[in-house]
Amino acid sequence: MTRSQAREGAFMLIFEHIFNPEYTLEDMKELSDGSDVIMINGFTEQLYVKTTENLESIDEEIKKYLKNWKLERLPKTALAILRLAFSEITYFDGVPESVSVNEAVELAKKYAGEKDASFINGVLGSFIRSGNKE
Repeated sequence: MTRSQAREGAFMLIFEHIFNPEYTLEDMKELSDGSDVIMINGFTEQLYVKTTENLESIDEEIKKYLKNWKLERLPKTALAILRLAFSEITYFDGVPESVSVNEAVELAKKYAGEKDASFINGVLGSFIRSGNKE
């Protein structure tokens, strides 16, 4: 499994978490067991766990870079992608920021569309340029 596939799996888990926050990682794994839709490896699990464990601080950080938007009004796909990217940029030292941004934009193109991809790119660009990462 590639890192891109692992991120895509983490995105799907984070997206599902928006609607079912009571589900544990084990619940998610059980639901996806035998499915070729959601692939899960160690990196997928690390991304999901780090994101959900730090959801409140990640959301607060995202809010700082939203212009004329409220977190609650974002499309859920965009929110899940932003949460994943902010988590990866903030908590995973071995991943270049440019890779995290590019992967987030590619996920947005695949699952949300060009407009959301552009929006996500702008929010992440502002975040990185600010230098205010934890």
